[in-house]
Amino acid sequence: MAKHFFPSLDKGVIKGIALVCLADGIVGISYGSLATGLGFELWVPLMLSLLVLAGASEFLFIGIVASGGSPFAAAAAGLLVNARHLPFGMAVKEVIERSRFKLLGCHIMNDESVVFGISQPTLAQKRAAYWLCGLGIAACWPLGVLIGGTIGSFIPDINAIGLDAVFPTILLALIVGSLQKLRTSISACSGTLIALASVPLVPIGMPVLFSLLGLLIRKRENNG
Repeated sequence: MAKHFFPSLDKGVIKGIALVCLADGIVGISYGSLATGLGFELWVPLMLSLLVLAGASEFLFIGIVASGGSPFAAAAAGLLVNARHLPFGMAVKEVIERSRFKLLGCHIMNDESVVFGISQPTLAQKRAAYWLCGLGIAACWPLGVLIGGTIGSFIPDINAIGLDAVFPTILLALIVGSLQKLRTSISACSGTLIALASVPLVPIGMPVLFSLLGLLIRKRENNG
């Protein structure tokens, strides 16, 4: 099945997906270490990584509970952060609606799988990229959490050695080439400024949704 499904993807896309999955796994190590360092049993972050599969919500959940907040309040905050999955779902509807594994397709929906999916030129490539990235993260994220939670007692703060910077660094490396185009740079910079401005005003995880407004500026320029 994989042999028939994934050759439609460009090798550069597959390489990009592999790097993003690797980066997610490294961030998972940081998350697992943080959770056990805060006093959670390993099974808590591990089960969250398998059942929730949404990094921002999971970080937020353990942060609120560790600071004395109610698990129900933490869960509600996590749902609010994941509200961005509603427009995501509409964006990838055609990618998963005809699959026999719709529920799994919805479960592996995240920022990265959606971006890789909708950025491909054909429907077959959209589906291949979405599923490859989603399943890759679904495997790498819990594995990273397991590793981080296990070694957390030996390295209390993995962020101190810079692993938290790996994920954004890899993402930046992937888009540097595209930023050479003026219109793309305008959209990216505009979206970045909008996201940064919204950070003090909205919950964790929501600024990335506001950054999409940068696309409107690009569209306006194209029409002009």
